[in-house]
Amino acid sequence: MEYRKMTRLGKQTSLLGFGCMRFKNDEEGKIDRPKAYALLDRAYKAGVNYFDTAYVYLNGESEKILGEAMAKYPRDSYYVATKLPCWDIKDKSDAERLFAEQLERLGMEYVDFYLLHAMNRGIYDKISALGIPDLCAKWRDEGKIRHFGFSFHDNYDAFEHILTSRDDWDFCQIQYNYMDDNDQATTKGVELCQKLGIPLIVMEPLKGGTLAKLPDDAMAPLRAIDPDASAASWAMRWVGSHDAVKVILSGMNEDFQLEDNLATFENFKPLDEAGFAAVAETKRIIHSRVRNGCTGCRYCMPCPGGVDIPRVFSIWNQYARYENPHTARDFKHMKPETKPDVCLECGACESKCPQGLHIIDDLKRAKAELEAIS
Repeated sequence: MEYRKMTRLGKQTSLLGFGCMRFKNDEEGKIDRPKAYALLDRAYKAGVNYFDTAYVYLNGESEKILGEAMAKYPRDSYYVATKLPCWDIKDKSDAERLFAEQLERLGMEYVDFYLLHAMNRGIYDKISALGIPDLCAKWRDEGKIRHFGFSFHDNYDAFEHILTSRDDWDFCQIQYNYMDDNDQATTKGVELCQKLGIPLIVMEPLKGGTLAKLPDDAMAPLRAIDPDASAASWAMRWVGSHDAVKVILSGMNEDFQLEDNLATFENFKPLDEAGFAAVAETKRIIHSRVRNGCTGCRYCMPCPGGVDIPRVFSIWNQYARYENPHTARDFKHMKPETKPDVCLECGACESKCPQGLHIIDDLKRAKAELEAIS
């Protein structure tokens, strides 16, 4: 197993972290605990020592399952990360109540890595005014948590604002993958963590599973280098080739996912120049597969007929990039009054589109293609 040292914390974490958000249900619609326990056991015995959960995951069951599964192992042989649902906090008493409940669910006396969950600038500024980060620092001083950080969903400016607002962050967690390197915290955020010496945990390395299976033309540059390597392994290696990254989280709920990840991380090979070039070419091909050049600027809106034009084209282009049939479900779940069927063909949208798109014809093409997907 590949391990990374968090120098400022004196910790050594497995580069592969187990994300406990996606355990599957059994036939009765309840979390399949035996399956979850087996996956966690296999990961632990293979050397994974970082397990990530949150108060809200699986309607509160995730923390319980993780605590139950790990109870048989020495507490100092693994790290648990969980998160405080800051959107539910109105004062310090709420945070204290929630944290006490989390310790009870986990069946543990302390949490190794404790995060303010899903920070954006607005939520962070609100909870800072309430003194919640200072409260977490107090829990750290008392040994109730060992390390204190945050997970993040906003833009780079907000990330820099949060990261530099305190000098006692132990770590932080961001979304990062080769398709989204210019979104949210971005590569600039990764570089900022490297500069400040703040250990980085990465979530969504596979873009919600999207990068685990790619169209053949997008896989071609990767297969030219290694015909047997999975799409997921390339995405994981791309993230892990950044030195600031100390843990890469994967929400594994099937044996084959875990085994593929173990194969990647038990003999981890950072990408070389040719590998980075191959991933860049794959990214270029994926972007080139879009059906039209809609940028989501919304100059075409509102539509006189009620069509949500940017939404339709976003779904259509997303499907075209990855050929993932799950994407088409988003189209089927759109409200009927916002679908292409209600297009009046008045042309008002086309006269306002900065990209000069043939919106009327493209709506017909999108409808036909997305409705044909089972």
